[in-house]
Amino acid sequence: MQEETGSVENSTAVDNSTEETVVQEEKNLSEEEVKHRVESKDQLTFVQEDENDDAYIGAVQRRSDLNLDSETALVETVLFLESEPQSVEVLAKITQLSEDVVNECIERLKEKYTSPDSGIEISQIIGGWILTPKKESFDLVKERYGKKNEGRLSKAAIETLSIIAYSQPITRAEIESIRHVSADNMMRILLDRKLIKEIGKKDIPGKPVMYGTTKEFLEFFNLQSIADLPQLDEAESERFELAR
Repeated sequence: MQEETGSVENSTAVDNSTEETVVQEEKNLSEEEVKHRVESKDQLTFVQEDENDDAYIGAVQRRSDLNLDSETALVETVLFLESEPQSVEVLAKITQLSEDVVNECIERLKEKYTSPDSGIEISQIIGGWILTPKKESFDLVKERYGKKNEGRLSKAAIETLSIIAYSQPITRAEIESIRHVSADNMMRILLDRKLIKEIGKKDIPGKPVMYGTTKEFLEFFNLQSIADLPQLDEAESERFELAR
């Protein structure tokens, strides 16, 4: 009886093992079926998500039909929906395209927006890409949509911000020596809007705080870096230097 029982147990173990193997094979097959290979410029990107998600499977099937025109449209759609600059790496992750393809799509969008009948363009700001209005078109409607540009700030705030941008790092006292008025209110406004920030302390008696611009400042003025600021004329440059 013991041998017979042992035989039944062994048989059950074999059956269970076989069943587990079959289940595992079926699972692997199912996972393989939902892996979609996106081929772009000889580069393969593997995407794997929930194989039971019908919406995902449908999206995968539609993505397999994309060509360069529709890939460019996809990148353009993401840029339209995003309110912040997006890097090529992030765009590739969102669209599930390769970075090479995203770069090619961006070049195509640049060319597309050079047309004189286009009021927008694709701009690179602090390492990312974003859709922005063309300056010549925006200037005509700035009074209505000015809050998207420097019209959001008063003349005094713009002047204070300009001094910081061109002279950073700079202390509050140095700003006031250039403007000849208190900078307290303007500094508070600029700090609240995150256009400037504290970037250290000057190595002089009292250790006053030094200020500089932020990435939000670059986004606000559609600049890639501080190096893209317009050149000061000789008089302004000299005025800023004398105050240091």
